[in-house]
Amino acid sequence: MSSLDNKKILLGVTGGIAAYKSAVLLRALQAAGAEVRVVMTSAAQAFVTPLTFQALSGHPVYTELLDPGQEASMDHISLARWADFILVAPATADFIARVANGHANDLLSTLCLAATVPIALAPAMNQGMWLNVATQGNIETISGYGYQLWGPDEGDQACGETGPGRMLEPEALLAKVMDFFAPGPLQDVSVLLTAGGTQEPIDPVRFVGNRSSGRMGYALVEAMRDLGAEVTLISGPVSLLPPTGIEFHSIQTAQEMYAEVMARASDCNIFVAVAAVADYRPGEVAKEKIKKRNDSLSLEMVRNPDILADVSALDDAPFTVGFAAETEQVEAYAEAKRLAKGVDMIAANQVGTSEGGFESDRNALTLLWEGGRESLPMMNKSQLARQLADRIKTHYLKVENARNEN
Repeated sequence: MSSLDNKKILLGVTGGIAAYKSAVLLRALQAAGAEVRVVMTSAAQAFVTPLTFQALSGHPVYTELLDPGQEASMDHISLARWADFILVAPATADFIARVANGHANDLLSTLCLAATVPIALAPAMNQGMWLNVATQGNIETISGYGYQLWGPDEGDQACGETGPGRMLEPEALLAKVMDFFAPGPLQDVSVLLTAGGTQEPIDPVRFVGNRSSGRMGYALVEAMRDLGAEVTLISGPVSLLPPTGIEFHSIQTAQEMYAEVMARASDCNIFVAVAAVADYRPGEVAKEKIKKRNDSLSLEMVRNPDILADVSALDDAPFTVGFAAETEQVEAYAEAKRLAKGVDMIAANQVGTSEGGFESDRNALTLLWEGGRESLPMMNKSQLARQLADRIKTHYLKVENARNEN
């Protein structure tokens, strides 16, 4: 059985001479069991006609962002949601520059901006264009966004020059796609993860909450999923779409999150508590909207259950990872939390600053475990999540191997 059986691949083709190789790549992906749809930019059609890809794929080729006929069959957002993976091959310098700057002025760039699935780009351009400082800056930017860069290769180029910039051959790209979908190191490992914040009602229209956006948690869900884990996400209210390929449960309050977590914690292998759970909630919730009658209002707050501590205290507790968001003495407070709650690992970050934290796309973490620590520097949360997932995987497997030896 191929790792690509029944996988849905969106193949993007941009305007480079290497576009003719995309036809070979299309057939190779199909032969490996994938279902493929092709999206072409207008420049790509100057090198290879849409009819070529339609004849090879057996499906219509998508070319226009606002084409009534194509929108009637599958609108561009639905197409982004249809795919399990997006591969742009070739990816020209122009296309890389546009996605690096968040442009959505054609169908393919719009799909990439709207997609929640992994995206890989196979660069193809003149060696001078590849080495240009602007292109390298764009590469760094999209790598921070979580895009994968496959290539380029070095060698003779169509322009007669030699150097880096050749698109990887179709066989090499096929191998990378197959490797991506091959069983990951966390295959058959169940991960339970919380994300977002909680909202504790004061009355029917007001609540006590926090500034958690859920971005770090959702990025970590995708990273753990891509390592092969079976992921269950329990999320507080956020403005993010649930990642594909996972089990999803939505909650509002800390008590609801506690109930959802404790119902599943004994059956998971890894528990990661990323959610910013309210420590306290109003002791009484007014049945009607509280009217503005006095200059001040007092609320009696009662403590919420401690999800992280109760999971780590289970008789057959999973490998447990906590988060500590602190405004000062970050490492000291995080280490005290790790010891007090008995967790295997804690990820600490500083909030309340101008860079990183709840409402930012970037973050930095200090990881602490028994006898060790590691700092992950400030970077995009998608990239940071993949590094964190790798560290969790490494420590979990080490614990499991030691347990099996005993």
